Amino acid sequence: MGFIDVSGVSLTLPDGRPLLDDVSFRVGEGTTSALIGANGAGKSTLLRIIRGETAPDSGVVAIGGGLGVMDQFVGHLRDASTVRDLLISVARPAVRDAARGLDAAEVALIEHDAIETQMAYATALADYADAGGYEQETLWDLCTTAALGIPFERAQYREVTTLSGGEQKRLALEALLRGPDEVLLLDEPDNYLDVPGKRWLEESLRATPKTVLLVSHDRELLARAADRILTLEVGLGGNAVWTHGGFDGYHDARRDRMDRLDELRRRWDEEHAKLKALVLMYKTKAAYNDGLASRYQAAQTRLRKFEEAGPPEKRPVEQPVAMRLTGARTGRRALVAEGLGLTGLMEPFDLEVWFGERVAVLGSNGSGKSHFLRLLAAGGTDPDRLAGHVTTIGRTLDPVPHTGTAKLGARVVPGWFAQAHEHPELLGRTLLEILARGDDERDGRGREDASRALHRYGLVDQAEQVFESLSGGQQARLQILLLELSGCTMLLLDEPTDNLDLMSAEALQEALDRFEGTVLAVTHDRWFARSFDRFLVFGADGNVYEADEPVWDEGRVVRAR
Repeated sequence: MGFIDVSGVSLTLPDGRPLLDDVSFRVGEGTTSALIGANGAGKSTLLRIIRGETAPDSGVVAIGGGLGVMDQFVGHLRDASTVRDLLISVARPAVRDAARGLDAAEVALIEHDAIETQMAYATALADYADAGGYEQETLWDLCTTAALGIPFERAQYREVTTLSGGEQKRLALEALLRGPDEVLLLDEPDNYLDVPGKRWLEESLRATPKTVLLVSHDRELLARAADRILTLEVGLGGNAVWTHGGFDGYHDARRDRMDRLDELRRRWDEEHAKLKALVLMYKTKAAYNDGLASRYQAAQTRLRKFEEAGPPEKRPVEQPVAMRLTGARTGRRALVAEGLGLTGLMEPFDLEVWFGERVAVLGSNGSGKSHFLRLLAAGGTDPDRLAGHVTTIGRTLDPVPHTGTAKLGARVVPGWFAQAHEHPELLGRTLLEILARGDDERDGRGREDASRALHRYGLVDQAEQVFESLSGGQQARLQILLLELSGCTMLLLDEPTDNLDLMSAEALQEALDRFEGTVLAVTHDRWFARSFDRFLVFGADGNVYEADEPVWDEGRVVRAR
């Protein structure tokens, strides 16, 4: 039987700020609960407490059954690990430890072939077999075939950097959902998945007998797969969880909850004022009438007990996000592509994008959509440095092999939002340092101006944190802020809503509506895509075409593996 029981969990950050306050909820056997909340509210931290990696200041967590975990950043692994390493990382501890022991013994044997290393290798093989490693490889074969289209034997030593983010995510999810663990913790499992992959995930979550706690901001997935919604609400004394039944009616229920809290607080304040006035009245009268002294004492007692009971629950603190993407006029033709083919990815195609258009770039993972945006971010086929087509970030991008041409129009300055938040130039720098230093596209800002800008994006409390310590959503918001300050006139957004909470995603859409410029966005967000004018589809057959409405049923591009 699988379950998760969280009771009275509180946590204070090292700098003294309370993060979690008396968090309590239960995820029952065989149900799927979704944990949502503002970026930086502590969702990933709460998952680390549940899995035992972070100790809370108080409270307890009980888990029934084996626990399988997928981290938030699966999907943009950029190290030298292999497919085998990824699958081992989501396996049960016994298999994981035995597999790593076997790998170490094999390396030792290769480096020094002696009796001792041979015996150690034989022992490691036996331990791996006893832990169920070979049975696990049979399961992994099903996973790689489903996620990558090839058997485990061929896939196991392939580097994960050769997989798209969606392929990494799908592979880990296949292993966890097919695996033996009764309880799953999934931190943003839908990120990087294309829409067929998201639909598969929704169906799998509805069908699985496992107990699942997931973090997601995808409203379609929340509506289709979650039995309960757990909202981590921001409070001055720490964040707490409010539980609601499915996503249907969630917004109305939350609005009613806020109205009810406001009404309870108004009534409490009114009663508090009446009691204080009563005490003051009897104090004045008792000064010249000893017979009223007992009533004065009774009124004082009543006020004291009322204040000791305390006010009702405070309304959660909302984090408004005010994005000011402005843009500027450019040439009428913002982008002209002629015979543009992405080498090894897509067949040649022609495209003309006019100033002010909103183009959604759709298609399955691995079809070349991100490469297309990277090519434009680097300034196109023949960047005209005098026209400003090459930005600071564009100069750092590796060339994208292609045929044909992609030319940006007059006064077009591309601004690139990286799907995996790939900004090595920001690593090790605090947010204030990033804004203070500036670059070729934006001026440096003083501390006061920088703090005001960070406040508009709900990042002022993280001003002294380094970039890599931010949550995925906070990194996404900072990227959008840098685009705002850079003065770009063409936004190239690669999955911009993947890590954004619901409020930030809505703020981004409103900002794009006001943006005076051209927008091209790769997205698998079905809600977000409905706000675009044109739909450029990277098809499974290698061809690129336009559609009148979003197309979500393109399969994976079939290529030699």
